[in-house]
Amino acid sequence: MARNLKALGLWRAALIDSVRQAGPDLSARQMAILLQVYLTDPPHTVRGLAAILNISKPAVTRALDRLSVLGFVKRKRDAEDKRNVLVQRTVKGSVFLSDFAELVIRAGAVTPDDLATVRAEEEMAAAAKARLEAEMRTSTADAPAPATPADASA
Repeated sequence: MARNLKALGLWRAALIDSVRQAGPDLSARQMAILLQVYLTDPPHTVRGLAAILNISKPAVTRALDRLSVLGFVKRKRDAEDKRNVLVQRTVKGSVFLSDFAELVIRAGAVTPDDLATVRAEEEMAAAAKARLEAEMRTSTADAPAPATPADASA
């Protein structure tokens, strides 16, 4: 649990810093598409992004519309298959993600004391879980046996 809270706190801190800046405020879907385009090998198509992210093609198109307006991606017809629209990276998109990565790094800057606290919290949580499981085993073993029809007639 402590590790989960630490991870969520890191994400929260990075998002808050991002929102406080003068730059664009992307939705989770827009950010997921942008990261997919920049962190995986091309080619990227609307159809492929929709399949990978398990969202509809119109939803991908709407997100790409916003990302295109911002200059973070550009779309181009596939010369080999005119039915496909290729999604391409831009310098402006690279700069945006580089800046966002810096926010995440700053949010994740932890001191040795922070790490020690997280480890101690994880150890306490593990010990509490072990105690609870032991108590549950003991209470189950100490419980009286259920009455049988023969016991009721005696």
